[in-house]
Amino acid sequence: MIRVTYEEMKGQFERVLLSRGMDEGDTRLCAQLIADTSLEGVYTHGAHRFPTFIDLIDRGVVNVKERAVRIASHGVLERWDGNSGVGNLNAHASMSRAIELAKSHTIGIVALKNTNHWMRPGTYGIMAGEAGCIGILWTNTIALMPAWGGLDAKVGNNPLVIAIPAKEGVILIDMAMSLFSYGKMEGYVREGKPLPVAGGWDTAGNLTDDAQAILESKRPLPIGFWKGTSLALMLDLVAASLSGGRTTEEISRLGDEQGVSQVFVAMNLSSFDDREEIERRISASLASINASEPIEAGGQVRWPGQNRLKIREENLRLGIPTNEGVWKAILAL
Repeated sequence: MIRVTYEEMKGQFERVLLSRGMDEGDTRLCAQLIADTSLEGVYTHGAHRFPTFIDLIDRGVVNVKERAVRIASHGVLERWDGNSGVGNLNAHASMSRAIELAKSHTIGIVALKNTNHWMRPGTYGIMAGEAGCIGILWTNTIALMPAWGGLDAKVGNNPLVIAIPAKEGVILIDMAMSLFSYGKMEGYVREGKPLPVAGGWDTAGNLTDDAQAILESKRPLPIGFWKGTSLALMLDLVAASLSGGRTTEEISRLGDEQGVSQVFVAMNLSSFDDREEIERRISASLASINASEPIEAGGQVRWPGQNRLKIREENLRLGIPTNEGVWKAILAL
């Protein structure tokens, strides 16, 4: 691994995106979102995914000229069409609108169809949290896991994000329905390391910590075993139903992962009279988590998202850890 400064990384993203015909305003935001992802330690969905993102642009899967637009309004819920545009820009616009609706109506929902991979999903949960809102969002994907009891991939790993604002910072979970996301497994392959625990089955049906073997079998271990694949299916069908978009079954027929369906929910806590009491209870819960007796001597039990700002500060100061091969590939684009 090498370390790259935040400004250099963002500048290289901007250079490449401008060369693909993206306008300057969109380029700045798109590059910032991707660079911020690596800055906060989610390397698999930041710089390490950038070459794949550019390949999708070059092959016409992602259209840098198109943006998400509202196509229907149903009270606090709006349907938007992503028009095969840039996934993180579409997601940013959708969550921004959900927050606007929540500020007016306490709750706001944007259901987005026909969009592309949104890069780091937690980004949009943090947007909600920093706006004083609870954020809940998810996407469907191409088929990446078998339904429980099956051998062939039928359900997506459909990442789910829940974010809650707190005085201590945004509490954040950002999780795929597989124990390890495909991006995380690709990172272990890239670094030549085994997974910390068995993450799926190989083609012979053996549980393994070999990420490459799991990628080849398309049999990752779902969270909660059968509960994970059941939840993945429900997230898929709700997203497709609310947006009027494609299901995982339909997306999988397209070859590349494209035309996915997503849901963005914002709930404005600031609209409640007991906001201060809510904050007190949240703080007490977080303090209780931190007061847990750790398994390892000298360790600390943390709440989800607790280290995000610490990692951000460290990477701003020292540079962002980046796979050297990936960085060379970015410079060559």
